[in-house]
Amino acid sequence: MDWLQILVLSLIQGFTEFLPVSSSAHLILVPVFSDWPDQGLAFDVALHVGSLVAVVLYFREELVRMTASWCTSLAGRGTDDDARLAWWVILATIPVGIAGLLVKDMLETHARSPQLLAFGLIVFGIVLGIVDWRCRGRRSEYQMNWKDALWIGLAQALALFPGTSRSGITMTMALLLGLSREASARFSFLLSIPVIVLAGGLEAVDLVRSGIDVDWFSLLLGALLSAVSAYLCIHYFLAFIKRIGMQPFVIYRVLLGIALLWLFA
Repeated sequence: MDWLQILVLSLIQGFTEFLPVSSSAHLILVPVFSDWPDQGLAFDVALHVGSLVAVVLYFREELVRMTASWCTSLAGRGTDDDARLAWWVILATIPVGIAGLLVKDMLETHARSPQLLAFGLIVFGIVLGIVDWRCRGRRSEYQMNWKDALWIGLAQALALFPGTSRSGITMTMALLLGLSREASARFSFLLSIPVIVLAGGLEAVDLVRSGIDVDWFSLLLGALLSAVSAYLCIHYFLAFIKRIGMQPFVIYRVLLGIALLWLFA
């Protein structure tokens, strides 16, 4: 891989992993406008590691509190808001974990279909726009209950459909349940941690089994660029939606979906 391919793929992964715009839809456009070879499984793992590092660093204080409180609750010494939030993240991860194992082979075959990606972008983008326009709640992520977590987890399983966007569909459901825009985004980002660990772990297992040689410099550079861009994305996205909302992303999704249909007609 040359430096330009590493730069482009890392930035696309970093910026689109946490935005409600579908990273898979953007990555499929790369070979359309370039003659680059497939980046390979090892580089995909590195990009996931970069995204994981970014979200863990950004929410490091919350994660320390949540982990300590969760361990305390596990020992039977009481449950506070941080412990409950940790439990809700775990609960909301279960549906997508089960669904991913059930449809993994099918996803590897059909997930990169441009037509399916376009459909997911447009339909779920419009749903996000309607919900953001009509449902402007005030609840924080600490005011969630187990039913909220389960509904968001079930919605997250829909992200396995191409073009849906994991962050987009979880924010949509959180908004529908009455969470504020910032709370919806923050819970979605916290929820990404176990999902990225699971997805990256499965890819890492496949990588080890393949026994292929890896270019460690490219992997480290890709992980670093992905981490930096993802961290900046999280920071500025939270400030952006507080003032403006989701509508610019909805418009972008619909236009991108139309572009995919036109390019691959």
